[in-house]
Amino acid sequence: MVSITHNPIDTAAVLASVKDADCGANVLFVGTTRRMTGKRETTRLEYECYEEMARAKMMSLVDAARDRWPIVKTSIVHRVGVVEIGEASIAVAVSAAHRSASFDAASWLLERLKQEVPVWKREVWADGQEEWIHPQGEAAPVTKDDSDRDSTKATP
Repeated sequence: MVSITHNPIDTAAVLASVKDADCGANVLFVGTTRRMTGKRETTRLEYECYEEMARAKMMSLVDAARDRWPIVKTSIVHRVGVVEIGEASIAVAVSAAHRSASFDAASWLLERLKQEVPVWKREVWADGQEEWIHPQGEAAPVTKDDSDRDSTKATP
């Protein structure tokens, strides 16, 4: 399962989607919006993406992970739109016969996803500042009243 959703992520369903009778290891990573990043307070995150390209890239990463590790099932769900403090923005689940393959594949998938998938994250800070975080990890600060926000996003 690879999906992009505007709704809250059902993490139990994501984990259930990778369960298999031949697998002794089911790993679930859930990324949530935290209140503090360093010494800055976050009020919310906002995600945007090019959905068709993002899904295709996520599927490509799943295929690459299957080539690298003996994994059986994989699910990636990424949320777009506003994600409040404590809510999940991403879930990555992997099943395999043994834990090392599940952990390694899940970690690799998450890191590759953050670097390669065209999903943009805007951090909205308590002081009114906003900051776009690009898939490559670069940040571009913008102000709340910046009328040309799209020009700060990376080109997919």
